[in-house]
Amino acid sequence: MSSRRRHPPKSEEASRAERALADIPEAYPRPLLQALHLLTRDGALNADARRKLKQIEHLLRTLDPAISDALIRFPEPVIVDCGAGKSSLGLLLAATRLRPAGRGRVIAVESRAELCERGRLVAQACELTQIEFQNCKITEVRERLPERVHLVTALHACDTATDEAIALALAVEADHVALVPCCQADLARQLAALGTSAQSTPHTELPSLYRHPWHRREFGSHLTNVMRALTLEAHGYQVTVTELAGFEHTLKNELILARRVHRVSHEARARLTALEDLFGVRLPIGPMP
Repeated sequence: MSSRRRHPPKSEEASRAERALADIPEAYPRPLLQALHLLTRDGALNADARRKLKQIEHLLRTLDPAISDALIRFPEPVIVDCGAGKSSLGLLLAATRLRPAGRGRVIAVESRAELCERGRLVAQACELTQIEFQNCKITEVRERLPERVHLVTALHACDTATDEAIALALAVEADHVALVPCCQADLARQLAALGTSAQSTPHTELPSLYRHPWHRREFGSHLTNVMRALTLEAHGYQVTVTELAGFEHTLKNELILARRVHRVSHEARARLTALEDLFGVRLPIGPMP
């Protein structure tokens, strides 16, 4: 009878974690993933980090056409990441896209000083020279940017921060825009202020769409993103709205992609104006063309 000890079978969760670890692309530096807490100190990948990493990887692949376009057309592409937070997106863009190309830079914009400093320390530790950090509001960063910006991103920038990112992209005439909106509450507040009685609008059936607070949040979120897409189209962008990742990874999964084609759309402007007049709401972006 063999004396060899039999190892207990691996749990299903452990097997999934091992498969996910093996699926991480080689271009992703393990020290950077650990610094971003996407890997544990011993190099493992837990369930929460696995979801976040899959979301980021999906977004990076989605951004590849815009990044490739910028690298082909410009000697030093500039990517501005608005509401950068812990700068996971910006750091991974720098490490996996710009460093291999040997050119270009990411400018991470974050109003919280401690997060900017944390990002700088991570970049230094990983020897990432392709990223810099601007500790200011999105509305204050334009004068700190170079003349040309090729891609503006905002990943889960809360509430009106996404609108501020759009306003910045329009102001600098960015070639590409990528947005994953988060907790869009501004229009819901405007709808609440208008009231939900039939007398609050000449279209007496409309208040039923947002009479209940839950419906108001959901409807306000949808209306916000529709108006954001129309705003970009009105300013000469070709817009695609798609899914960032499956609902098993995040409920905030709407991805708005825009490419500047230099054709102002009067039709989109008219549709936006019609929605503004119909619901009595406005996005905090600024004047239209």
